[in-house]
Amino acid sequence: MSDRHFSQHFETLAIHAGNTADPLTGAVVPPIYQVSTYKQDGVGGLRGGYEYSRSANPTRTALEENLAALEGGRRGLAFASGLAAEDCLLRTLLRPGDHVVIPNDAYGGTFRLFAKVATRWGVEWSVADSADPAAVRAALTPKTKLVWVETPSNPLLGVTDIAAVAQVAQDAGARLVVDNTFATPYLQQPLALGADIVVHSLTKYMGGHSDVVGGALIVSDPELGEELAFHQNAMGAVAGPFDSWLVLRGTKTLAVRMDRHSENAAKVADMLTRHARVTRVLYPGLPDHPGHETAAKQMRAFGGMISFRVEGGEEAAVEVCNRAKVFTLGESLGGVESLIEHPGRMTHASAAGSALEVPADLVRLSVGIENADDLLADLQQALG
Repeated sequence: MSDRHFSQHFETLAIHAGNTADPLTGAVVPPIYQVSTYKQDGVGGLRGGYEYSRSANPTRTALEENLAALEGGRRGLAFASGLAAEDCLLRTLLRPGDHVVIPNDAYGGTFRLFAKVATRWGVEWSVADSADPAAVRAALTPKTKLVWVETPSNPLLGVTDIAAVAQVAQDAGARLVVDNTFATPYLQQPLALGADIVVHSLTKYMGGHSDVVGGALIVSDPELGEELAFHQNAMGAVAGPFDSWLVLRGTKTLAVRMDRHSENAAKVADMLTRHARVTRVLYPGLPDHPGHETAAKQMRAFGGMISFRVEGGEEAAVEVCNRAKVFTLGESLGGVESLIEHPGRMTHASAAGSALEVPADLVRLSVGIENADDLLADLQQALG
């Protein structure tokens, strides 16, 4: 990554970091290097360090440089999915008998990875409310190697003071991992607040168009970056060149999209707080949200994710999801189109019966960039 990037503002970095004009043609968009292997100039004579696209691919390199610049890190690594990135991280840094503190509100796939996969090879974990640094500290053991945080969290939109929990982890000799998927580096930069590793599902806001699946790890420590890169290559769940190209296209408009997502979500949250059938609105931008002050301190804006609870219980929540028309009923989030889902039956079904089980009357929204009046009207008719 060129030194010229370090002095540029986010919006400029998003467009230019990693996006070097093609030296052959001058194309301003990096080509899709849809190739598996590369001609060598004699045995061991690699052109630009490329030998096999699992190990490195120029399109993926462009994305990884872009991601590192946007998060203010030294190394970015792109994977086939967010869970592939998380799996690489766990298998790089943990050994049988190690312990991890995970949050009491987290993506269901992350919980499943710990509860159903990592547990089977001897990794121990316990749950803590990451919004309470004292609770995180109490959950630590002498074997704790990682503290895992999502902020804002999925799906209850909890907010963690990254700097405070980073200090707790550091005091215990553990590393802090922050899943920054909901916030994106435009709204929040965990590495600058003391985190050791940032995780992304690139499928969401970074890609931004519901047309690609990907994941990423970004770190500030070059040695840690090398260790993760070794395992990335050894395990092989890398982002393909076309997927990398799609995400790189998405990051260029991340700033303007997140501004619109946040603006629309604020209007939706305000309407929901005044609706008679809504019993609670979970959105960090609301002044009565318990994490509002922390979010205002460490985020540029409050993002496009909202959850709310409805009177009438689970069936009423499901009916709201089914009645929506502009909001598409579907899993995932972060695309330009608005989505609605029932976490208990959809994205977080794997957490049923655990400490991470979500309320049955909960509805989650990914507020898109459509006209806000259309979104408000759709929710009003869906709520009845």
